Amino acid sequence: MTKSRPAQVRVYFDADILGLASVLCPRRADFTFPGDPGGRIGRRFERAACPIGSTEVKDEDWIPVVAGLGWLIVTRDAKIQEKRAEIAAVRDNGAKMINLASPDAGTVWAQLEVFMSRWRDIEPLIEASGPFIYSVSRTKLRPITL
Repeated sequence: MTKSRPAQVRVYFDADILGLASVLCPRRADFTFPGDPGGRIGRRFERAACPIGSTEVKDEDWIPVVAGLGWLIVTRDAKIQEKRAEIAAVRDNGAKMINLASPDAGTVWAQLEVFMSRWRDIEPLIEASGPFIYSVSRTKLRPITL
C-alpha cells in the first residue's frame, strides 16, 4: 500500500444535502460533511475527520467554524432568503455558500445534475473571498443579497 498524503478540505456539504455528499465525498478528498469520520480517499489522500461531528449542530454554530476554515459551503434550502439568522451568520463570519435551492434539485440525482452542470462556475468560488451566497440551478448562479 502506498503512503497517503493529508487531504486539504475545501468544500463542506451541509446536513441537508447528505445524499449528494455520499455520492461525491468518497471520490473527492477535498470534500467533507458533518459526521465525516475521515479516512483514505483513493490511493493518495487521507482526509481528517470533519470538525463538525454531527448533523445536529445548529447553523449558527457550524457556519463560523466552516467559514474560519475557508471552506465553501454547499447547502439546499428553498427558503434561504427568509432565514435572516443564517444569512447573518454567513455575512458576519465571511462564509462562502452555494445553495441548490431550485425546484430542479429535489432529489440526489437532480442535485448531482445541478452541481455538475455548474461545476465550472462553482469551482472558482472555492478560492474567492466571502461573504456570499449564490443560488444555483442547472442554468445559472444568482447572488443572494446579504
